[in-house]
Amino acid sequence: MTLWCVIPDEAHPQKGRFVGPVFDEPCALGKRGVVAASRGQEGDGKTPLGTYPVRRIFYRPDREDPPISKLPLCALSPSHGWCDAPESPHYNKLVRLPCGDSHEKLWREDNIYDLILVIGHNDAPVVSGLGSAIFIHAARHGFTPTLGCVALEVRALRRLLRQVMPDDLIKIGWD
Repeated sequence: MTLWCVIPDEAHPQKGRFVGPVFDEPCALGKRGVVAASRGQEGDGKTPLGTYPVRRIFYRPDREDPPISKLPLCALSPSHGWCDAPESPHYNKLVRLPCGDSHEKLWREDNIYDLILVIGHNDAPVVSGLGSAIFIHAARHGFTPTLGCVALEVRALRRLLRQVMPDDLIKIGWD
């Protein structure tokens, strides 16, 4: 098991460093900084502090080859979404579109979800309203802040996906 660390920049909490074995890359964090995972709320724009297992990888097959990884892979399609409706029984889960509940589309026009590493935030068990769709995904130009995810430059994300193992953990925080 390897512990990968996302270390927020105390002076600029929307940015940080993603570090691990032979890995040290800049990353973007939530537009409102970070928050203790137990205090997070749906839509707060904060990246939840804590330690999370890695779950699986989604990739967009019309833009990306299947990434080289030991994690389970899932090719995205236009019918994939992620439920962000706290009142739904599908909250913080992959859903098929169309979906009557509020959701995020995973098949996007921008490239930030062309590669997604799903981490185990608020999924064992799911707690309504505690936050959904916390992923590690591709950063926008200039590492602009996310809505709560961790974002890496695409080249760094591909390298991370090659290195991360199924029993690895991602720690977001300082210690």
